[in-house]
Amino acid sequence: MTDKLNEKIFTKEFFLIFGALLFSALVMYALMSTVTEYSTKMGSTASIAGLVSGIYVFGGLCSRIYSGNALEQIGWKKITVIFMFIHFFACFLYFIANNVTLLIIVRFIHGIGFGAAANGITTIATAIMPKKRFSEAFGYFMIGTTIAVGLGPFIGEMVYDNLGPQFCFITAGIFAFMALICILLINIDKYDHKRNKHEDENCKGIKKVLEPSAIGVSIFTALTALGFVSLLSFHKLYAIQINLQSTFAWFFIIYAICLLISRPVAGRLQDNGKDKIVCVVGIIAQTIGLLLIGLVPTSITVIICAICASLGFGTLSSAGTAIITRNTPENRRSYAVSTFMMFCDGTIGFGPALLGCFVSEATGYAQLYIIAAIITLLALPICLYALKNNNFKISSQT
Repeated sequence: MTDKLNEKIFTKEFFLIFGALLFSALVMYALMSTVTEYSTKMGSTASIAGLVSGIYVFGGLCSRIYSGNALEQIGWKKITVIFMFIHFFACFLYFIANNVTLLIIVRFIHGIGFGAAANGITTIATAIMPKKRFSEAFGYFMIGTTIAVGLGPFIGEMVYDNLGPQFCFITAGIFAFMALICILLINIDKYDHKRNKHEDENCKGIKKVLEPSAIGVSIFTALTALGFVSLLSFHKLYAIQINLQSTFAWFFIIYAICLLISRPVAGRLQDNGKDKIVCVVGIIAQTIGLLLIGLVPTSITVIICAICASLGFGTLSSAGTAIITRNTPENRRSYAVSTFMMFCDGTIGFGPALLGCFVSEATGYAQLYIIAAIITLLALPICLYALKNNNFKISSQT
């Protein structure tokens, strides 16, 4: 127990990799909340504006397919720095995007830079984390995205409203530059494992893109992501329908505060072999939260839903990543991270279009949240199966 406590989480390298994650995510969320309005001012329809926002995620998905193999074949530092530079450079391409078509192309390029860079950042983070406190440390690391979810839209909208879209792009460029600096200050070669050419040659077929052992965890986490995206995409419209705008305005603030508590606690539980408890509780909690706002929409149920969502995908996105990387051989970690993020990105990117099919004039958005709850619950049997033979390898080795 003493050895476990002596393993430091908050080192110089931790804060640098945390900074890289935070500033990269700030770029994503600051622009995602403003590019839709920017594109409508160019004359685009609401559906095209949605494409402008979502194509970023699709670009990221495409680069994640490539990056898992590239990180192992070429090296963590080279791939991460190259794509982080693309991520930085793309912030200034917005200045030449004077029509919607060019804006969509720029968003796609920007997403490509973000997707592979995020894979690299997470892969490097898995090597920096102390092995005996891995899940706890990873929970603290993922708080970077929590802060970005809360601050990003606020900063983006404030700059856009007061200074205009050009200053919004400059702000995004500053964040991307700070993320790049954080990565350059880390001695990545110290953490990158030595490559075995024979292992690379044996990497064929699906294993060049995906890590098979990570697919089960990725699927059930992606299903909870599909449930969560119903909140991310439609909460404002639902709030207007049920006249709870003032309560829903606090939704993601409550969500973020709860995540600051739940992620480290869940991490400690996982470090003590409680992966299944964390995941099962998260799935059930999110299911209950979505059902409550779908069936009994009140100020209290909206607050309960925010808490449940933080225990759901909010916590599972960190817990799932910890599981698949912790129990994967070192030379396959980048593939595991890529697999996990591809599944989650896919549901987050295409989920709103799928869920939108369940909205009708007769039922409004309530039915959508009931469907989202059912989809979340479908993750439970997959979770139980995926974690059935999931041995707690860290504790067994130490």
